[in-house]
Amino acid sequence: MAANDMKLVVVGAAGRMGQTLIRVIHETDGVTLHAAVEREGSAFIGKDAGELAGVGTLGIPLTTDPLRAFLDAEGVLDFTAPAGSVTFAGLAAQARIVHVIGTTGCSAEDEEKFKAAARHARVVKSGNMSLGVNLLGVLVGQAAKALPAAGWDIEIVEMHHKHKVDAPSGTALLLGEAAAKGRGIDLASQSVRVRDGHTGPRPAGTIGFATLRGGSVVGDHSVLLAAEGELVTLSHSARDRSIFARGAVAAALWARDKKPGFYSMLDVLGLS
Repeated sequence: MAANDMKLVVVGAAGRMGQTLIRVIHETDGVTLHAAVEREGSAFIGKDAGELAGVGTLGIPLTTDPLRAFLDAEGVLDFTAPAGSVTFAGLAAQARIVHVIGTTGCSAEDEEKFKAAARHARVVKSGNMSLGVNLLGVLVGQAAKALPAAGWDIEIVEMHHKHKVDAPSGTALLLGEAAAKGRGIDLASQSVRVRDGHTGPRPAGTIGFATLRGGSVVGDHSVLLAAEGELVTLSHSARDRSIFARGAVAAALWARDKKPGFYSMLDVLGLS
């Protein structure tokens, strides 16, 4: 490692995303793996993080102690679960380091805790860390603003692997928020999440969500803008989990010299 490499901690290190993060850190200049954290009771505690991720021995055993892991670290990469991310945010605030959060399925209460942590930590949170999806969100907002709500219906369709536990996906909600902002409406009160039985006609001005789950799909998202006689589709397909890991590492490096605050990938990419 170079002397000025940014020292990063991966939490949830034994999971699919955790292993991908370790691989991407290993192959990226300017960053180094400082520690790897897993939950109590994991069968992987004590195993070498590099061997687990398939990049060879790194001399960094998986630990259950995030407090110690965050000491002398400069950033933490976190694609875990809402409760874990809230805990890590508090510790990142104490340590005054960068906290990159790719965790989805978080409640409004969780979001408030992340914003509180951002008074001391540099928090970068996004429902999706990829460049392509964040650009798609900007385009969706422009399209929603340009096409009148009276004649154009918006539907968001997403598909993920069968192991995903939250729905709609964080990315679908990110795209929904972009569309709602473009229209100047509140997504929470104007979204349709479930259709079943005799629903009656589609309420005008709402944003609909359809959730598909199956196989090993990393993540496919489409925003459909439908009018009488025409359909506009804006879509993104994630082929490889490493796009999210690369985005997370880029976010950590971007936030390294920023003031404490709550940021998104749009800030990182200069799209905000």
